[in-house]
Amino acid sequence: MEQRHLGRTGLRVSRIGLGTLTWGRGTDEHDAADLLKAFWEAGGTLVDTADVYGDGEAEYLLGQLMDGLVPRRDLVISTKAGSVPDPDRRFDGSRGHLLSALDASLARLGTDHVDLWQVHAFDPDAPLEETLQALDIAVSSGRARYAGVSNYCGWQLAKAATWQLAAPGTRTRLASTQMEYSLLQRGVEREVLPAALDLGIGLLPSSPLGRGVLTGKYRNATPADSRGASEQLAPFVAPYLDDAAGRIVDAVATAADGLAVTPLQVALAWVRDRPGVAAPIIGARNAPQLTAALSVETLSLPDEICRALDDVSAPVHHYPDHDWSTL
Repeated sequence: MEQRHLGRTGLRVSRIGLGTLTWGRGTDEHDAADLLKAFWEAGGTLVDTADVYGDGEAEYLLGQLMDGLVPRRDLVISTKAGSVPDPDRRFDGSRGHLLSALDASLARLGTDHVDLWQVHAFDPDAPLEETLQALDIAVSSGRARYAGVSNYCGWQLAKAATWQLAAPGTRTRLASTQMEYSLLQRGVEREVLPAALDLGIGLLPSSPLGRGVLTGKYRNATPADSRGASEQLAPFVAPYLDDAAGRIVDAVATAADGLAVTPLQVALAWVRDRPGVAAPIIGARNAPQLTAALSVETLSLPDEICRALDDVSAPVHHYPDHDWSTL
């Protein structure tokens, strides 16, 4: 699998990443082992997790598999901290919480460092400089090799990255931002992606298949074994089952028919090759699903297909995103 630099750093990652959102919850240890082995054998390196996935079970399971199934040195392990199971405070970006969470993640993973550590979301109740100082401490102490953020909007990302570049002392450059990005969700193109490109930050798209909808599996009905049919994840899928999404899915299916490939391959190749994207994160439920996704490695979409998909999925962006003189 092709390797890419993560933003303006020396860290190289596989251009498709493996997500672990359902590990320890819907994905048991046997399926997780099959997924990790298939990913590694295909040349994949970037494995993304978080301290809240499966209430810590995803990290623990990944740590167990690294113990004997796949060499730790062959993987780029990325985890996150900052989300908390508190209905009154969903995110905690305080230095104390973040560093304690990192220590707990390392214990569950069974490793002395992660390759990429990300703040899971912006915390408006914690000073940004305090949150960022936690990243500096993590890197300077060797517990993390690189640092990034997740779910930061445009101004939050730009402020955080600029602070790290401009503040006095030794600061850790932000390597990445993880955001949802697909043909069904192009909101990052409004401000996040321009900021990331300008500041040398690599984008790690989550849900690059539109929460599974872009595979075409929901075109006629909701499969009984799909996330859209599960009580826990059905609300996650539902926003992308409207008529507007349906038109985009139809266009993807038409492109797939013309290229003799699958809708999954078309949708994934589109987001993988967008400017600024380092590696879409795939959350497959089993090894066959992952193998189908990894088959996109040999596919590059023709320019005319890309333009057609761009047109049918184009979000409405006006002032102030476009030059006011053209409006």
